[in-house]
Amino acid sequence: MSDNNKEIVRKVNKSFANGDFEEFLSSCAEDVEWTIYGDRTVKGREAIRDWMRQMAAENPEPPIFIGSDLVLADGDYVVSRGEMKMKDKSGKTIPYSYCDIYRFRGAEIAELQSFVVNIAPEAKASSQAG
Repeated sequence: MSDNNKEIVRKVNKSFANGDFEEFLSSCAEDVEWTIYGDRTVKGREAIRDWMRQMAAENPEPPIFIGSDLVLADGDYVVSRGEMKMKDKSGKTIPYSYCDIYRFRGAEIAELQSFVVNIAPEAKASSQAG
């Protein structure tokens, strides 16, 4: 099961890189819960779809995924870590590091926990100054 779940996560990562959120959603359970720490929790496939549409309308350029450099699986869990770039509200492209923890129920994603950190040099400098 773990190898199959890893393949699903790799497919999901490709779908995010291609801006194809429906591919991601097709891998999710109806009652999926997605928590982006420090930002929000969205519950249910339709609510996530609506939120993703809203984000796409506000920021038509999808994130640029540099790649996932680590995908680990154990039982019902898969962890994926990598880097991406996204534009902020001013239009500036910002580099981020992410770690996603997926929990599966059968062959569907039941829960996704995302940790996303700005890794721009100025972000590092301001966090060290505090």
